[in-house]
Amino acid sequence: MRSLFASCLVLLFCSFSVAQKKASTPVGQAVTVPATIDHNRVVINVELPLPDGSTQKVRAWVDNGTPELEMSRRLATVLGLSVSCGDSECSAPPPPQLHVGALAISLATVKEAKIPLKPVSAAAVLAPGMNVEINLPSSVLRHYDVLVDFPDRKFSIGPPGSIHFNGVSGKVQINAENGLIQVPSQIEGKKYNLALDVGASISFLSEELLDKLTAAHPNWPHMTGAVGSANMWGAKDETKWKIVRVDRVPFGPLFLSNVPMVALPKGTVEFFEKRAGMPTVGILGANMLVNYRVGLDYADSTVYFDLGRTYRFPDFDVVGLILRPEDDGGYTILGVADFEGKPSLTVGPDGVQPGDSLVAVGQIPVRGSTMGQVWSMLGGTPGQERKLTIERGEKQSVVVATVRNFLPEAPDETERKRK
Repeated sequence: MRSLFASCLVLLFCSFSVAQKKASTPVGQAVTVPATIDHNRVVINVELPLPDGSTQKVRAWVDNGTPELEMSRRLATVLGLSVSCGDSECSAPPPPQLHVGALAISLATVKEAKIPLKPVSAAAVLAPGMNVEINLPSSVLRHYDVLVDFPDRKFSIGPPGSIHFNGVSGKVQINAENGLIQVPSQIEGKKYNLALDVGASISFLSEELLDKLTAAHPNWPHMTGAVGSANMWGAKDETKWKIVRVDRVPFGPLFLSNVPMVALPKGTVEFFEKRAGMPTVGILGANMLVNYRVGLDYADSTVYFDLGRTYRFPDFDVVGLILRPEDDGGYTILGVADFEGKPSLTVGPDGVQPGDSLVAVGQIPVRGSTMGQVWSMLGGTPGQERKLTIERGEKQSVVVATVRNFLPEAPDETERKRK
């Protein structure tokens, strides 16, 4: 009997040990979780501990281009955080940690979590047009190895030295306080710094520099109005955004071509420079990285780019609407982009007008969809038609819109000159 009892104890201990190994990640080991790529943004599931010992699962935005930790008001309330509000936003002490898979990610170095000031009906909204309630900022990511696998839609994170990176590599400058990354780059043979931001759906360049480039290269494709991946948040000035395809941009170890870049006003460039703590002329966003597995080795100030595919994403083969996602899940039309010198959609009483609501594309309602989902509905092959249900006041109507190729690839100037 004693022998049987001892055997049972051994089996119980072994079972408990196996369960413990399954429930936690060994020290020094990285984890890999599925990722959703939505409007070029990386979204993953994370879990946060609750006061009663249970956990809350939410969607998180991997945003290495932002140093601030942000979360929704609903999540802060569920976590039992003490929220204080000012005129424009709220804040709360951060939770001690969150979990990515079985790995505990410490938030101990974060001073506060920022919370958008929104009505009760939008308490679960961190950012309109996104299905997330918290972000993973650069100030947190900088303590880890990070791998964003765009082609296979995976995200890996682990302690320094835990991830084996592949691909071409290059040294970068990293702000030691907030983890923002600047990559040595070249434009037209001149050296500049460009931020690396996998959280941005589009790339940006100083308006002053972009104006000089377009003056020198009038044949580079350009347009006014943020459509497709350039329609980031629906800010009022997105209707006037200037977008240009820059012919070539050596970015660290990469040689990128036909790079769509939005013009950044001088004041915004100065803000980014101050935050980065070093000179910079813009941002290389995820729109140019979706074919790569992007490795961030913060400890060694090195980035890795492992090419996974060569598909060219038609981000600008879309219907020419400029949209604003609303807190209630709806979408407001801000304007219409021009195509070949004319409005790309009928504008006026019989077409669309600023302030109209986009209700559906075809038979698919847009309310509750993310920006990425809506732009997938509005995209297609140039020449295809999309039936848009528009609401003005309490009246709905259907407008037929055509998919246009708004920003074609720049012609090869070297080949043109050779001929």
